[in-house]
Amino acid sequence: MGKKVKKDEKPPPDDVFDTLLVESRQAATVVLMLTSPEEDVQSKACEAIYKFVEKCDENKKLLLDLEAVDPLLNLIAGEDRTVRRHAIMALGVLCAHPDVRKALRKRPEAISSIVALLSPEEDSVIHEFAALALSLMATEFTSKVAIHEASGVEPLIRLLGSSDPDVQKNSIEAIAQLVMDYQARGMVREFEGLQPILDLMKSEYAIVQRLALLTLDRLTQDAENRRVLRELEAITKLLDVLAQPTLSDLHVMVVMVLSNLLEDTESLELVKDSGGLKRLVALITDQPPPEEDTKKGDKKGGSRAGKKSAKDSKGKKEDEAKEDAPVGGDSIIPTLPDVKMCAAKAIARSARNSENRKLLHEQEAEKMLIQLLTFDSADVQASAALALAVISEYVSARDAVKEWDGLPPLVKLLNSDNGDVKEAATLALANLTTANSVNCIEISNLGGIEALIACLGEVREEVVANAACALTNLAQDEGLRSDAQVKGVVPSLIDPLRSNNTNVQSKVALAVSAFTCDADSRQEFRESGGLEPLVLLLHSGNDEVRRNAAWAITVCGVDEPTATEICKLGGLQILQEIQMSASRHSPFIEAALQRLLDCNLSAKFALYNYLGPSNIIEDGFFDCGQLRQGTPFKTLEDYCRQEMDDKRPVILLNAKAGGETEGGDSGKAEEADVKADTSKTKETTSKANKSTKESKGKKGQKDKEKELERQRLEEEKSKAQREKEEKAREEELAAQREKEAELQSAEKAPFTPPPDPQLVKYIEEVSEKILPLPTSKAQVVALAEFVSEKLGGSIERGQVANFSWELPLSQVRFELKSNVIPMGRMKAGIHIHRALLFKALADRIALNCSLTRGEYNRAWNEVLLPDDDEDEPTAPKFPPKKYIVDLVHEPGALLTPDTQAAVSYMKL
Repeated sequence: MGKKVKKDEKPPPDDVFDTLLVESRQAATVVLMLTSPEEDVQSKACEAIYKFVEKCDENKKLLLDLEAVDPLLNLIAGEDRTVRRHAIMALGVLCAHPDVRKALRKRPEAISSIVALLSPEEDSVIHEFAALALSLMATEFTSKVAIHEASGVEPLIRLLGSSDPDVQKNSIEAIAQLVMDYQARGMVREFEGLQPILDLMKSEYAIVQRLALLTLDRLTQDAENRRVLRELEAITKLLDVLAQPTLSDLHVMVVMVLSNLLEDTESLELVKDSGGLKRLVALITDQPPPEEDTKKGDKKGGSRAGKKSAKDSKGKKEDEAKEDAPVGGDSIIPTLPDVKMCAAKAIARSARNSENRKLLHEQEAEKMLIQLLTFDSADVQASAALALAVISEYVSARDAVKEWDGLPPLVKLLNSDNGDVKEAATLALANLTTANSVNCIEISNLGGIEALIACLGEVREEVVANAACALTNLAQDEGLRSDAQVKGVVPSLIDPLRSNNTNVQSKVALAVSAFTCDADSRQEFRESGGLEPLVLLLHSGNDEVRRNAAWAITVCGVDEPTATEICKLGGLQILQEIQMSASRHSPFIEAALQRLLDCNLSAKFALYNYLGPSNIIEDGFFDCGQLRQGTPFKTLEDYCRQEMDDKRPVILLNAKAGGETEGGDSGKAEEADVKADTSKTKETTSKANKSTKESKGKKGQKDKEKELERQRLEEEKSKAQREKEEKAREEELAAQREKEAELQSAEKAPFTPPPDPQLVKYIEEVSEKILPLPTSKAQVVALAEFVSEKLGGSIERGQVANFSWELPLSQVRFELKSNVIPMGRMKAGIHIHRALLFKALADRIALNCSLTRGEYNRAWNEVLLPDDDEDEPTAPKFPPKKYIVDLVHEPGALLTPDTQAAVSYMKL
């Protein structure tokens, strides 16, 4: 045996605690350990917390309640790297809970402490979880600002070049959240972060690629970033990704980024020059680019991949795939529907710029979109139709769409059950038919009119608005307008007028103005109840709605019945209110008001007290007196149905013959029959009385004979009385039936104004005697004398008040039992009556004459006459002068305006 060796073991110092192994199962105990001065204890406590909070969100909330956040913040700023690593791991996972993030936002030093861990001296694990914490914190706007202020963008961009994919993923995710704020987009560009982000598209990890594309989608919303990316050839790189079938899950996001990049004309020109646009078109339409059709490559792997993708995504037959698939490395695979949809939206977005529309047209982008219209996906069809609608704002594109047979699929889409498809198709047709009669005719030949009319009944409001716009364009062609009218477009426009959508109201009102250009359509529109909702649109607060409604009223108001109905519905009053408004008045309102007044001279004279030389009084004109502005205007029918009262009578000018004459003759015949019956009754009564007297005069007859005679007379009397009563009852029943028949016929028959045969005679006499006179002056003088003679003759100055004209007028009113008095029935009149008759007769013989109403029943006529009609032809000609015609005191005298005689004639 050897000699035992004594071990040299020194006992621990007296002031050092013996090693203690503690097992804890309470989170509170571990949180207390975070404040231990021993780094080993701190590290193990942080590691335990990291494992604990990874399990569930409830554990994160528990540690927050145990106030573990502050110790962890202190530890990530400590000197020991191991402690810092485990502390940021725990804190990074804790940040996934919103309450933890809220607590960290209340601590100003939290963000700066986390950003400090992104320094190059730290290891990749610290970088990973620090970036994770920032990506989670950046979901709130206030935290974004704090990260900017702590200069966190630059170290995050630097970490994009890390070899650790987790660091890359968390860093790019943090940047993606930060660039939602426009200020961060510029900071990424300043720190040269665009190139590293582009490089991440080559990553082996799909999540990193998707986050990179998401970041690019947000960064490319800045114009300066788009310029830098053009210089970095980002478009080419994106197209390369789009051409790879293995990256089909990224294609939608790639197209979204391209959509932003192609907003700039410079980008579109770059794509055009490099052939990238045709390449994009080929990728989206599943066809090879034109220049690559004949190229054959040796890489068969791409061909097989192309065939496989084609089989999986579109289900084509294998033999067709083998025949159609190109052999080259850039094989074209069928893209997903979402990619096609996003590509169409990208083109639509780019086409919002007028220069871009031109470039897209030159690259025949319409062809791709037309092919997508037939794709078996409603989203793709809607996006393609919308893109076509935007491109069609370029004039040449409208012809191109027709040449490439784009109209048939668009018309077919009008029958789709999908609302988005129908909305986009109607918008495309509306733009394609704008100022293009060839497209309008082609759409009509394809049955588009019926489909568009059917779209007016859709629930979707934008479909209705677009259909109305397209129909308005079609109505510019007279033949197409007539065709649409026959197919019922006018009644179909009435319900959309009641829509609450201002765009629908505006477009439909414009369509009404386009389709009511002829009398039949206006009548149909009026009888279908379209005037009421049209008039109500004048109350709209939208300027365009009011303008289009006023224009429609201007068109519809050409017919007197329509203008009268509009006035009855309050249109005239509304237009007057708008005319007095400084903010709502427009030339369209003025045109509509004048149209209503020109077609309703009775209302114009009542409201404005003036009729110009161009306002020709026709049959049915009436003067109801002066009305205040805003007073509802009644029709002649309303005045005729009123009971007679003591108010001012309504003077009617109606020279239409017939109508009521036969009724008057039948009335006279009935009166004659009544008189004849009365005379017969009197004769019978007298005979009966005579026989009675004779019977009483005989004194010598016997009593028996008297009794027999009395009985015989009583029998005759009772028999005659019974016959008379029966006849009276029969007449009463007949009269009642006749009255009911008259009422029914009156309800069914249209209203006809009371006739005025005397006015007809006046017109005949004037046409016969005054019209042949050689000069206008002679006609004026003769007509003035004629009017004065018919209405009581001349009146001495100052004696107008004593002139008896009211009593004869009241007598006529009593005879007619009506407030409406035909002008021909008047035998006496003063200024207003004579001026009115003069104007009516002057219009019949084409004399230039105006009518003005003054106060207190004063009115006068102005005529334009040359100085001397009998001058020689060689004499100089001067403009005609205005004269006021005296019809009262010296009939035929011509008064110069502004003279004392003229002023006294016009004013009391």
